[in-house]
Amino acid sequence: MLSNKRNILKWLLVLGAFVVVSLILWNTYRLSQIVKEEERTKMELWAEAHKTLNGSDIGADLPLVLEIFSKNKSIPLILTDKDQNIIDYNNIDEQEFQKKSKMLLKRFESQNQPIKIEFEGEIQYLYYGNSPLLTKLTYYPFALLLIIFLFLALITSYFKTNRMSAQNKLWAGMAKETAHQIGTPLSSLLGWVEIMKVDNVDEQITSEIEKDVERLHTIADRFSKIGSEPSLEKIDIVASTQDSYDYLKSRFSTQVEFNIITPDYPIYLMLNSVLHSWTIENLIKNAIDAMKGKGQIKISILDEANFVKIVVEDSGKGIPKNQFKRIFEPGFTTKRRGWGLGLSLTKRIVEEYHGGKIKVLNSEVGKGTAMQVSFKQEDN
Repeated sequence: MLSNKRNILKWLLVLGAFVVVSLILWNTYRLSQIVKEEERTKMELWAEAHKTLNGSDIGADLPLVLEIFSKNKSIPLILTDKDQNIIDYNNIDEQEFQKKSKMLLKRFESQNQPIKIEFEGEIQYLYYGNSPLLTKLTYYPFALLLIIFLFLALITSYFKTNRMSAQNKLWAGMAKETAHQIGTPLSSLLGWVEIMKVDNVDEQITSEIEKDVERLHTIADRFSKIGSEPSLEKIDIVASTQDSYDYLKSRFSTQVEFNIITPDYPIYLMLNSVLHSWTIENLIKNAIDAMKGKGQIKISILDEANFVKIVVEDSGKGIPKNQFKRIFEPGFTTKRRGWGLGLSLTKRIVEEYHGGKIKVLNSEVGKGTAMQVSFKQEDN
């Protein structure tokens, strides 16, 4: 109910803004037309004064004619004969006139209908352009629309940021609560493992259970770090990636063919080992989901000049090019089950926490996808 009221209020505000803008634009248009008509009247008076000045019986009208000429200080004009040969000009920069006289004639003709002047068998034409005031009024609506567009963009960005901030707080709260809830059964499981050891249960069984309990502890630790500033330390990204790879490889079906290529030397970067492990796990699990549990996965660690790159390739269904960026949006998923948070969290871990970059390196529908994570190497 509250959401519906907010939507109605939002649309009422948009409608109100549209009405206000329409009224401003209409009034600006009407004002520009009034100014245009006044300038036409002034130019017609100027043409009459010019005709009078060149007549044979000017007499007492001379002071009035000169006053009319002196009053025009803003409207640019060009006087020509019937063959468009220029006779005189006014309110135009001399250098500009010398370079662009023909262009100015055409521009003035497009802005205003030339005024025909006839006297004593001679024909002249008065070409005039828009005054600076009229020009400003003409472009004012466009400037107003641009300002309104920027204002709306700013408001939209503000509300979007607020909404995303609220969502982030919600997800962070849920993650921390999940970590807290997992903690209690974890403690109990550790106790049962110790009892099993005392009862001489097969050592291989207890060892595997311990590994999975430790894994649950790692998962709880990951969730507890969501929404907090993680501590970074210098770790060997090759060894850390290899550990995550080995654990996942042992727990997936043999129908998934794993392969990893790494340098034979350590590469140290400032990372959070728990969150980096989560990154590798999300990328591998996402790749396995894309292959529906059957296919090939290849992980490559590339030590380049200034960057370390991790490329995860799969032989899955691929991603259409128009979804390359959307797959990192919270809630976006192509699966029937799931919340679409895996790649969104991965992007946040890589880019916000570790200062790296993640992207779809390449993908072809029906053939597979390559995801790339890159980290800048610090100067040793």
